[in-house]
Amino acid sequence: MVNNLEYYKVFYYVASYRSLTAAADALAISQPAVSQSVKQLETTLGTKLFTRASRGVRLTQEGELLFGYVAKGYEQIELGEQKLKQMLNLDLGEIHIGASDMTLQFYLLPFLERFHEKYPEIKVVVTNAPTPETLYNLREGKIDFGVISTPFDEQSSLQTTVVREIEDVFVAGRKFISYKNKMLDLQELENMPIIFLEGVTSTRNNMNQFLQKNHVEVKPEFELATSDMIVQFALRNLGVGCVVRDFAQEYLDAGQLFELRFNKIIPRRHFCVVTDTKNPISAAARNLLALVHET
Repeated sequence: MVNNLEYYKVFYYVASYRSLTAAADALAISQPAVSQSVKQLETTLGTKLFTRASRGVRLTQEGELLFGYVAKGYEQIELGEQKLKQMLNLDLGEIHIGASDMTLQFYLLPFLERFHEKYPEIKVVVTNAPTPETLYNLREGKIDFGVISTPFDEQSSLQTTVVREIEDVFVAGRKFISYKNKMLDLQELENMPIIFLEGVTSTRNNMNQFLQKNHVEVKPEFELATSDMIVQFALRNLGVGCVVRDFAQEYLDAGQLFELRFNKIIPRRHFCVVTDTKNPISAAARNLLALVHET
């Protein structure tokens, strides 16, 4: 193991530029110093890392192997420095947020609008994804924080703040008017053309668990990518849609859709802001979180 990591820095630059001279210029040191560092590293490792080329140098097979690992490490160091600068400078900061269509539309968007008015130079990148993918991105350090909906698998490193209650409902149009104002048994869902979200989402997982717990087995007529599309299908009487109430509220208020009532209460869920204590977040992200939490 080489104690002086400066040798690896010189190796990285020589391998990147394929030239001792160009590496020396980039590092602002003399070419003999570059040559000496490379030679010292080769001696310590017991192998040649470079050979002479018509123009500069080229990596040996052993050098190529080592460079693949050193490059990753050096680039991670540069990324760390970049993150640190972003933390310390609100004018040049960058925030990475994970949110689904639902949490973005019905919770986060007004805060982003206010934050942008206050800090117009800060770049905000929103990764649009369902809860499981947002949690993965958070653990991997790809986002500063996430706004997700329950249920989700809580982990010891997660710091969770409940910010809003939400409610799952089944809605339908005039074709299913016979169900309106009736107290239905959950089992009756088995005989209805149900419209669900497709894929792995907290909304779909929650409803699957609730129905399974109550011994109800539903085979959806349609599985769609978005809750907005579920509402549109319900408006066209293509089935009974399962959505978070916010998506259908406008049409419920207008009487274009109605909510089905059941003898079992569907548990309320929540929007949560989550951070990972193992991963530091930028000063800009901390300011946005402060705005969220104070509200």
